[in-house]
Amino acid sequence: MARVNIVIPNYKGRDYLIPCLDSLKEQTFKDMHVIVVDDGSRDDELENALSSYDIELVLKEKNEGFSATVNAGIKLSMDSEYVILLNNDTVVEKDYVEKMVEAMDGRNEIFSAQSKMVSLYNKDKMDSAGDYYCILGWAYNKGKDKSVNNYNKEKKIFSACAGSAIYRVSILKETGLFDEAHFAYLEDVDIGYRARLMGYKNIYAPKAVCYHAGSGFSGSRHNAFKVKLSSRNNIYLLHKNMNLFWRIVNICPLSLGVLIKYLFFIRKGLGKDYITGVKEGFALYNKNKDKKVKYAPAVFGRSIIINFWLVISTFGLLG
Repeated sequence: MARVNIVIPNYKGRDYLIPCLDSLKEQTFKDMHVIVVDDGSRDDELENALSSYDIELVLKEKNEGFSATVNAGIKLSMDSEYVILLNNDTVVEKDYVEKMVEAMDGRNEIFSAQSKMVSLYNKDKMDSAGDYYCILGWAYNKGKDKSVNNYNKEKKIFSACAGSAIYRVSILKETGLFDEAHFAYLEDVDIGYRARLMGYKNIYAPKAVCYHAGSGFSGSRHNAFKVKLSSRNNIYLLHKNMNLFWRIVNICPLSLGVLIKYLFFIRKGLGKDYITGVKEGFALYNKNKDKKVKYAPAVFGRSIIINFWLVISTFGLLG
């Protein structure tokens, strides 16, 4: 078993995969194994197109979403020290894996590290410097469309974007894998939240650089599919990871967050999709209450610090 397994989920993205895999062939770090998990694309040419690459290809029969797809790859990686999740629409620098491993080695309190994600089509602009979550109940990308020169320092983040992140397998065995009820969107924020409640950290590792096309799956930043699924999953992860006490304490900002988003999406012509997603989020939580984080005293103590972090992160929306 390689020290690092790289799991690449794919859904009808053969044209993206080729440059991604080409960049991985050039890595300075060699103790690695690449697994491509296809999420039911039913692409008859996929196996032939990837036949020249030294990879493991897993072909799923049906489309089950991002969470189930990366989990299929992670389950094949449980004897590795680290697993890297990498979107199919990415290209990485030659020392990408090496720098990701360096960010984790000797720091057992770190659950995950996200690379510096740069726009593939505008290399002066950031795609993501980490996932953040705020007291309004919103998850957001730090650094989106900002200058790459402003994001060169390692820092603590709320969670790593699973489009380009390394995870410590020993901790994944504690947190559990990605929640497949999410299907897609915010599953990475959810697992990062769980890890933080358990006392682990997530960091931004800018020395590892990844170039990301973006919207390779859903096609745009705002569309009915993404808006409905994201709003659903946001309600679901919030209720899973906050106990009743924190939901009551935060009810005003959380309600305000829903209202602002609703008004925003009304202007985009997507208000109905947003509200449908919110309603489905409550239903999803009621269906999966067994997945709710158990608030032992130590967890509650950490949740106090996290709640302060959520308040401070709200100001990050301004810049």
